[in-house]
Amino acid sequence: MDIKKILKEMIARGASDLHLKVATPPCFRINGTLVYADYEPPTIQDMAAVTQQILAPSQRESFEATKEIDFAFGVPGVARFRANFYLQRGSVAMVFRHVPVDIQTPDELGLPPVVKELALRPRGLMLITGTVGSGKSTTLASIVDIINRESSRHVITIEDPIEFLHRDRKSIISQREIGCDTGDYGTALKHVLRQDPDVILIGEIRDAESMKIALTAADTGHLVLSTMHTTDATQTISRIVSFFPPHQQQEIRYLVASTMQAVISQRLVADADGLRRYPACEIMIATSTIRDYIRESEKTVMIQQAIQEGFVQYQMQTFDQSLMQLYKEQKITLEAATRASSNPHEFQLRIKGIQASSDTTWDRFEDSTKDDGKEVQKI
Repeated sequence: MDIKKILKEMIARGASDLHLKVATPPCFRINGTLVYADYEPPTIQDMAAVTQQILAPSQRESFEATKEIDFAFGVPGVARFRANFYLQRGSVAMVFRHVPVDIQTPDELGLPPVVKELALRPRGLMLITGTVGSGKSTTLASIVDIINRESSRHVITIEDPIEFLHRDRKSIISQREIGCDTGDYGTALKHVLRQDPDVILIGEIRDAESMKIALTAADTGHLVLSTMHTTDATQTISRIVSFFPPHQQQEIRYLVASTMQAVISQRLVADADGLRRYPACEIMIATSTIRDYIRESEKTVMIQQAIQEGFVQYQMQTFDQSLMQLYKEQKITLEAATRASSNPHEFQLRIKGIQASSDTTWDRFEDSTKDDGKEVQKI
């Protein structure tokens, strides 16, 4: 099996991922959909040969010991990839993800303009959240690139593995990879504050230890960037608090409320032709009202309403408001927007121009985006 040839086709077809497993033809993920390639299914011997070809001796030892491994590598003349090798039913399986060499701007990615402003905040905690494959790493790389081009700061990244490669421009970018440049997240984070950082990027916050260090760094005047596997801002706050035992949770709420700058949550939605995916983004910016809602556990559920009402004044937006904009701009279909919405029934009513008379949280959004002069029917 010519793995380089398959990876080249992956890039040519615009696929984000390549799946390889024994007895199944190679499979590309193109705009979110799995598509089989016209190749013979690899054998056990083929997969063993690819393992020998790609993994360094130390990586092979680690893979044999743990039966899975995450790493990144470049293929000259092709591209850079993040890979995961694992075992399934006793044989090796692989997933390759394309990591673009060129880092796109928020405008090119289709992110809201406020993201550029948030990237240049001097301090605090900013989280990019979403499910696997929602574009978190791409958005994070774009934010670091803005910092690199427009400010003079020392950015330290702690990643597992390093995906996007940054060259020093106005800033100094120190990229550290788990397993190569440092032992683990805990060790790296314990020493990072002594390395004179202005910005600290943590590839992913996974536990209470990394969350506590991130909050401490943000509280001492650093800008901390990271990702979490949560679906929206409200769930993100709840997840942060749940990392800690009950007797610490109120203290953590106060610390999160004082350090949080923003939560950007993403979902990728395909266009009508399936040729491109657009990011639907929920943007929560830590206003005084939202900080209050974070501090008080019984008020956390009100964060969603505050985001809706902050569309005009603070450039915040919910997923449904983002989807409504994409639909009005004819970038996505009504079916795709409804499927991705947080509240499909309410979203359908909004499309029809109907809202409950007691619900005024969308009024400013409607006023700022309507272009047909029609009144919204209230029921």
